Amino acid sequence: MNRSRRIAAVAALVLALPLPMAGAAMASPSPSATTAAAAAVAPAAFHAELPRPTGRYAVGEEVLHLTDHSRTDPWVPSAGPRQLAVSMFYPARPGTGEPAPYMTLGEAQGFVATRVPAGTGLQPQDVVDIDTHAYTGAKAAGGKFPLVVLSPGFENPRATLTGLATDLAGHGYVVALVGHTHEDSGETLADGSTPGCALCDTGAPDSLPDSRAKDVSFVLDQLTGHHPAWRLAHLIDRDRIGMAGHSIGGASALTAMAEDRRILAGVNMDGAFWPPIPTDKLEGRAFLLLGKQSDHAVGGGETSWGRTWAGWEGYKPWLTVAGTNHSSFTDVPVLAAAAGLPFPPGTTTSPERGMQLTREYVGAFFDQSLKGIHQPLLDGPSAANPEVSFQHP
Repeated sequence: MNRSRRIAAVAALVLALPLPMAGAAMASPSPSATTAAAAAVAPAAFHAELPRPTGRYAVGEEVLHLTDHSRTDPWVPSAGPRQLAVSMFYPARPGTGEPAPYMTLGEAQGFVATRVPAGTGLQPQDVVDIDTHAYTGAKAAGGKFPLVVLSPGFENPRATLTGLATDLAGHGYVVALVGHTHEDSGETLADGSTPGCALCDTGAPDSLPDSRAKDVSFVLDQLTGHHPAWRLAHLIDRDRIGMAGHSIGGASALTAMAEDRRILAGVNMDGAFWPPIPTDKLEGRAFLLLGKQSDHAVGGGETSWGRTWAGWEGYKPWLTVAGTNHSSFTDVPVLAAAAGLPFPPGTTTSPERGMQLTREYVGAFFDQSLKGIHQPLLDGPSAANPEVSFQHP
């Protein structure tokens, strides 16, 4: 069975429809069933707004287009050097800049065509216009800030982690949200083209975590080198770098940490690990496991977390969230609710609550690991967050 099936890494609005449990083979719903379900709940008009960032800073956003001339694209060699689109979010001054689009029109066209159930009436421009509470051209706040790299799940455009990215930026982080070209519904490159997914028909290869680690190290080189590619690179504290990801992006965070010592802390949001896992190279660095209770509790059906957790010494909290599904740690449920699509069976945590918990625990982990600020939220169970369980292997 292809590993991309086992990690349940499908995303976008279709994730709001009933899905199999992670660890089971994933079959796409039949076109007739999908169309009927969507048509039954399609709203008259679509307007979506991500939850507002909760930090004290406004949020600026710029898109970088980077080319790694030392590396041929691993999935489409005929495309030449590896090209990446990276959304940079940063602490900004309030009242500056213009509202940033959620995606480019090309990205939104690919997203709607391949990831949204037929019959919803959702148009690409609707996706472009989703309110992110980030602003292009915003003036940067003063100071230096830790850098967090974000990596989405397989088939997920990078935009689906925007809600987490904006919240981190609002709390005083620079965030590099990486689009892994040819691995999702489309990322717009420097020449204006938006290549789609070259891997989706065949599934993610075993080499995907290693390839993503190479993407991330290249991005770090471009952001923290002597001649950085980003005009606001002076905002980055090069000695405080973390990485988080969803699904295969989360699994790849550990691989990236193992291969790049600049990454001091990592987060895996609901992603199964693919062997071999290089835990012998983590050297005591901090890593958070955050996933849905139904799969990732100790002794549950998904066993890669337990095997991996036991493989290294260091600060490694393992948290599960009851009532969530695979997409609950992304923007997807919020957008699905705006489109009128139903929750998957067994999902009792609302989209807004799922995002709130993700933001709180990922933010607290980086505040403690990168900023050195003790976070009582991570000390144990909280009466305010009864959905969250601390696992103790």
